This record gives sequence, structure tokens and C-alpha cells, in this order.
Amino acid sequence: MSLRLYNTRTRTIEPFAPLRDGHVRIYVCGLTPSAEAHLGHARSFIFFDVLRRYLEHLGLGVTFVRNVTDIDDRSIARAIETGESWSAIVGRHFDSFTASMRRLGVRDPDVEPRATGYIEPIVAMIDELFAAQYAYTTEDGVYFAVKRFPRYGALAHRNVDELLAGARIAVDEHKHDALDFALWKFAKPGEPAWESPWGAGRPGWHIECSAMARAILGEPFDIHGGGYDLVFPHHENEIAQSEALMPAPPMANVWMHGGLLMFDGRKMSKSLGNFEPLFELLERHDPQAIRFLFLGTGYRKPMNFTEDAMTGCVRRMRSWVMSRANPPFWPHSSDASSTRSMKT
Repeated sequence: MSLRLYNTRTRTIEPFAPLRDGHVRIYVCGLTPSAEAHLGHARSFIFFDVLRRYLEHLGLGVTFVRNVTDIDDRSIARAIETGESWSAIVGRHFDSFTASMRRLGVRDPDVEPRATGYIEPIVAMIDELFAAQYAYTTEDGVYFAVKRFPRYGALAHRNVDELLAGARIAVDEHKHDALDFALWKFAKPGEPAWESPWGAGRPGWHIECSAMARAILGEPFDIHGGGYDLVFPHHENEIAQSEALMPAPPMANVWMHGGLLMFDGRKMSKSLGNFEPLFELLERHDPQAIRFLFLGTGYRKPMNFTEDAMTGCVRRMRSWVMSRANPPFWPHSSDASSTRSMKT
């Protein structure tokens, strides 16, 4: 097998070999369905779908995990705003996302764990972090003490001082240090909550992925992936809380991140008026043409989506399909030699 992958953590292209003979374990950070999926999600998940298919083409077995963060601050805030239950909001957006992925030809993951289905292993992992003196309790939750983990910043290739310069503490957080992050958030009145030894609440975003990956794939596993925007803080925090408990790091052998997607030269944002839900865009454009467009650009490169680029892609795809259906005539060698002799 001759496959080489770019590893974000080492910033090098490395020969890839499974940690276990003949089988590759992949964890990709999936959707937080508190809102509709967008085109940036599509680009990332199309790439990892291709990677998975190629590994299988090489004859390898693949266990592909893509999680669902089905409880978070935004879904709770949306529920309070609209009067709809948080679970109904999550369910509606997740169903829409799943339908869009299937239209794009993205295969369903082998395992699609939801954070709320893994509360027990999440609580157990936080308990281990307490025992190892990496966790502490405040009046609003449980936090990870970043300065206790000396390798923090290795994935983003930045030191702690550089990261601190851009860190912020929200007004409702009581953590000891700006870089510390929530492992468990105590519930406010009326919010959904699960029981824990420290008080009723819900898991922080980062601990969900660490606990689910460990429970499903074991440690270390082969590939951890997501969009480039997840390098810091999400994946950096995953590494810290996971490897703090590992006798022999790393958590994942290879870290892979897809490039960011711009929309008409700007970041997609509702406030900028250039955000379009993925399901609506798939009504206007051929889903396979979108897939074709994304696969024409290196997965790590930033990409700008425009209507002109889409139109050009449709034209190229149609030309390619027609050439496959009606291949050009190539003369046999004897015909070719006679043609050359006639021209001379």
C-alpha cells in the first residue's frame, strides 16, 4: 500500500499504515444540529467520504465514526426563544442534514454516536481527570486545568502565551485561567440536565468527542478529522484531556483537517446575508456537480464557492459524462502506421 497523508500535528506528509493490521479506525467530528447544515459541512464530509472509500479500495477494513453533538448552548437557547423542545430542534435539523448527505452521495457512518447517549463514559472520563488532578470544580461547572498539560498547543503549533493572547473568558464563566475549558456545565433552571457526582448538568463540547472516540475506537486510533476551524480550540482540547490520561500518547496517529470554504469571497454568515441552508442549495444545483466541484480542489486548500464556479463545473461534468458514454475513436496501431505513412 502506498498512501501518504498530511498530518496536521507534525506538519508533514507521512506514509500511512494502519495501527492494526488491515483495519483503519477513523473519527470525524460531525454536526451540531442546532441549526441547518451549510455548504462548508458538505465539503468536509465529502472529503472524508472519499478517504474512507479509497481506504476500502486498497482492501482495508474501515470503522468510520462521525458523532452528533445533540445538546449544546445554542440548541438550548433556541428552545427557550421559540418554545420548541431542544430535542425537536436537533431532530429536525439532523434529519435535514442526513437527507442532504445522502443526496451528495456521502455514505452513512458505521457508528453515529450522540453525546446524550454517552453520558456515562463522559462522566467516567471526567472522574479520571479529577483523580489525575487535571480537573477542578467552580460554581458554574467543572473545568480542565490547561497549564497542567505541558504539550498544550502542539496541534495548533502555538505556545501557551500566544494562545492566551487571544483567549477570552465569558461573563458567566468562573474558570481559573483563560485557556481552561468546560468539562461539565451545571444546569440552569429549566435547562436539560443529567446527573453527575458534581451536580446536575451536561457535558462540555470537547469531552464528548474524547469519551466517544475512546469508547468506540479505543486509544490510540488511526485518523481523527474535521474542518480546519476545529484545530483550535476543539481538537487541541481533545488532545489535552485524552492524552492526560494515556500512558503512551498520541490519542490519534494522524490528524487531518479540510480547508475552509468561503461563499462569494466571504465567510458564510447570516448577518452578511450569504448563508444558505444546504438543503436549499441542493434544490438549485445538481448534488453530484457540487461533489465534483469540491473534489477538483485540494482538500486542505481554502476554497471560494461562487455561482460562476458552479456553472463551469456543471459544464465540465457534462462533458466528462458524455466522453465516458461516447469515447473518442483511437485507430489501431496498424491503422495509425498507415496514416503516418500516408502523411509522409
